[in-house]
Order: sequence, then structure tokens, then C-alpha cells
Amino acid sequence: MKVKYKSHFKNPASDREWFRDWVKRLEQENGRSYQEITLHTSLGKTTVYGINTDTNLEESIVIFPGARTTSLFWDLDNNLSELRGDFKIFLVETNGLPNLSSGQTPDIRGNGYGEWAAEVLDQLNLDKVFIAGASFGGLICMKLCITSSERVKGVFLLNPGCLQPFSLKPRNLLYNLLPIISPSKKNIQTFLDKAIFSKPFHVVDQAYEELMVDYEYFALTRFVDKTQKPYYMAEELGLVKNDIYVILGDKDILFPHRKSIENASRWISNLKDVVVLANVGHGIETSKSAMKYIGRWASQIVAKEKPSFHSVL
Repeated sequence: MKVKYKSHFKNPASDREWFRDWVKRLEQENGRSYQEITLHTSLGKTTVYGINTDTNLEESIVIFPGARTTSLFWDLDNNLSELRGDFKIFLVETNGLPNLSSGQTPDIRGNGYGEWAAEVLDQLNLDKVFIAGASFGGLICMKLCITSSERVKGVFLLNPGCLQPFSLKPRNLLYNLLPIISPSKKNIQTFLDKAIFSKPFHVVDQAYEELMVDYEYFALTRFVDKTQKPYYMAEELGLVKNDIYVILGDKDILFPHRKSIENASRWISNLKDVVVLANVGHGIETSKSAMKYIGRWASQIVAKEKPSFHSVL
């Protein structure tokens, strides 16, 4: 696979140690440990965090995070417990993002990320799985469907970055550029308050919000980010034949929900459902309602796949 760009930490040894300490803080808050799995892919080392991965559960959900986040954001405030299903959960740390995976990335407009995601499934010994992605991660999900549709039982897209261009409205640009131009914890908090959450309805407990602020400050000041950003896939979306479930927040100012619905309806042939969550911002992966939706639909799909008593006879 041809590498397009390479992101990196400024001081790899100490920065990686900081990140591991951050994971330990999250584990302490959540009262659980994550299995850290190291894979070797065409993009270099890929780290995956596992929940229930040492069990005999048959069904798996593989999760891809948004840009400038870690997949562990999905479990802030024990959020993944809301899936309420019998699933192994694999949290993939996408290469090129601020995490323990290597920084190499393919050209985002090609199918390299889809091929890489298939390698991840291969090395995890996963045949056919549910996949879920937030923002940037939604694009990764669609690339996987294009390259290896047979590996995917169903796709959950959360405020995906592939259904429309990034909003250039002044309010969105202000809150997103503020912490990049001037990376202070105060500016990061403003970004979270105005763009990621929708307070007082969409929030996480204070301890988890502090973890988010610390991580974002770390990512902005210690990580040299050369990874391309997601793009509107348009007609490429028509290549996806898997069942797609779209979950949107009505307060997402990065990718406003009405445009995402319009484009999903236009391009996605197997669009099974679209749900808009009231008073939820761009950071929808921290929404308990979103996790309940994924768990409910995935469980229903699994139940339909299982043969009934009469069909066995």
C-alpha cells in the first residue's frame, strides 16, 4: 500500500507514555480494563482496544473514531455499556490519528483505508462484523464496504464526514479553528461546549470532560497532524451495497443533519434507517441514546439471522 502522508508525535517515547497514562485514567474512571491488541498492517502498527474480547461471544462490533480523537472516546462515561447486547467490541485506533498506532496514511480519496480496515479484521480473526464510525470513522466504514462488502453485516454512521463537505459557516469555523490557532485548554473547552456537546442535554460527567480537554490539548500541542480530512464521497457512496443506518445529532454544526439526510437518501441504495437525536452535537459517539440505537438494531439483525425452531426441523 502506498503511504501518502505520515503524522507523528514530537517526542514519541514520552508522548506515548502520556497517552498510556491517559488510558489508565479512563480505565480507573470506568472501572474496567481494555485489552490492548497490537496488529501489524500495511500502514505499520495498528493498536486496537478490546472489550469482552476474551469471551465466547459470537457477534462483534468494530469501531472507527473521528479525526483528532481516540476510539476510547466512545467509552467515556462507560458509554459502550449502553449497547446492551452480547457483543465483542473492538475499538480501532486509526493510523494517522493521535494514538499509539503508526502515523502512516494512504491517500484518503483512494481505497487504501478500506484495504487497511480489512487487514485489521483479518488479524483480529473476524469474518463478518458490524462496523460503526463517527465523523472521519464513517468514511473509513464506507471505504471498507467498497473494498470488502462481504465482511460487513451492517454499518452505523454517526455524524459521518462522508455525506457532505465540512461546513464553512462562520460559527463552525470559529469554534473549530480557535483551539487550532491558539491551543489553550480554555479554547478547547469552548470548542467542546459549542461544537461537540449540546449542553445541558448532551454532556458527559465532569471527570470525563476533563479527560477530553486533556487529550485534545495533548493532540494539538504534541502531535504533528498531516492526515487528510474526510471528504464528501458523493457518487462513491453508490458503490456501497451494505445495509446502512445513519445516526445524526440535530445540533451538529460541523456536518448539519439535514444535508446529510438529503445526500444519504440520494446516494445510498440500502439506507435502512435515519434517526436524528434531539439536542446532540457533533460528538455523538458520547451519546448514550446513540449507543442504545446501535445495540437495538444490531441485536435485531442478529436475531433475524438465527434460524427459528421450525426452520431447523
